[in-house]
Amino acid sequence: MAGSRGYLDAASTEPPHPAARAALLDALDSAWADPARLYGTARGTRIVLDRARARVANVLGVRPDEVSFTSSGTQAVHLAVLGGLRARRRVGSHLVVGAVEHSSVLHAAELHERDGGEVTLVGVDRSGRVDPAEFAAALRPDTALACLQSANHEVGTLQPVAEVAEHCRAARVPLCTDAAQSLGRADVPAGWSLLAGSAHKWGGPGGVGVLVVRKGTRWRSPLPDDEREARRVPGFENVPGAVAAAAALEARHVDMAADAERLSALVERIRSEVPRTVPDVEVIGDPVRRLPHLVTFSCLYVEGEALLTELDRLGFAVSSGSSCTADTLRPSHVLEAMGVITHGNVRVSLPRDVEAADVERFLSVLPATVAKLRGDLGVIA
Repeated sequence: MAGSRGYLDAASTEPPHPAARAALLDALDSAWADPARLYGTARGTRIVLDRARARVANVLGVRPDEVSFTSSGTQAVHLAVLGGLRARRRVGSHLVVGAVEHSSVLHAAELHERDGGEVTLVGVDRSGRVDPAEFAAALRPDTALACLQSANHEVGTLQPVAEVAEHCRAARVPLCTDAAQSLGRADVPAGWSLLAGSAHKWGGPGGVGVLVVRKGTRWRSPLPDDEREARRVPGFENVPGAVAAAAALEARHVDMAADAERLSALVERIRSEVPRTVPDVEVIGDPVRRLPHLVTFSCLYVEGEALLTELDRLGFAVSSGSSCTADTLRPSHVLEAMGVITHGNVRVSLPRDVEAADVERFLSVLPATVAKLRGDLGVIA
């Protein structure tokens, strides 16, 4: 299969949006100077950077001075979590985190714990969704911060951000939301105090993240002081990257409703066809309250890595939430927390330009591929 027609891993990274490419090339020529300097070329670059900030703020419904550009979504998450905790040390050192958060959130929580803080993990149901009442019960007078993603990155389940935000507001606890998988694909519910996003997830360039700190939210940088990005993010600003990220987010937002309807129908086709044609399969995640482009399923009696490798040989790029790596030697923490099958896991996430024919080709090769791998292991379906 030529080109990117078999690319079905948009949750890892979305192919670059044409608007991002055009904006990046233009900014590389016109906005390369140091935006902190006072001469004309630098002032022009500062204007370009501030326009990009305003465009992102407009999509998110926030003030431009609440938006900072970071070097990645991971850095945005780390700054949001650790900065939120540091600013509220007098309140306490208790952190509440959903059990299926992205590893960047969980690693920040682990660091907080190593430094003497306390962390409470809130479990999820078999769809991967937290119970707002259970989340609320975990909040305490000494809770400094709570974290809940907008949607799960492995199974696509939307989290009850608005309901949890109400509980956090009542408890006077700021809510940090990792919105990396949602931005450009679905609206993020209101009520959060801190938000993180990653440009390459919506078709912007890699190496650009977004940190949003709402007015009135106490936040203090966990890093050494730096004058850049309103003292929130250290280092020289990647202005061309920020411009491209803003252009892609704006373009995705314009097409979001139409794209969501089309992609959701294709995902529904996968959700219904895979268990019909492949025995011993579990489709994972909430079937209704979900991201429009993402579906995950697990196949018994198949190793996930072997399945991904065989699909790659056939021209399809997909990922797995259950891949054991040399680092962890453990399956996905998300699937474990949900209590679902972790073996033979496949995550299919559709890019904006996917065609129905691409999905049909994938569905046509999957049954024989799974049967072959099971046969290699001596399993007869």
